[in-house]
Amino acid sequence: MFEQRSTAEALTVSTLNAQAQVTNKPLRDSVKQALKNYLAQLNGQDVNDLYELVLAEVEHPMLDMVMQYTRGNQTRAATMLGINRGTLRKKLKKYGMG
Repeated sequence: MFEQRSTAEALTVSTLNAQAQVTNKPLRDSVKQALKNYLAQLNGQDVNDLYELVLAEVEHPMLDMVMQYTRGNQTRAATMLGINRGTLRKKLKKYGMG
């Protein structure tokens, strides 16, 4: 026999399915394409800080968007990012956002 789900359970399953679709890999593909474009523009020039450059280019807008999404709530933002609130505060300060 089929078991009927409560509305809360159905929403949870629906949310999990939506998250699975969102995290399928479009961000990875976008970053990969951006890196290909960046490296193609170097024309053989050496770069020594690519790792830091990529982190800064991704981290700053990510923090900005998450802080907007959480309406400035650092506790929610840290939870959403999976980092400690103190770490979030350091990162916000690093980018002049806090």
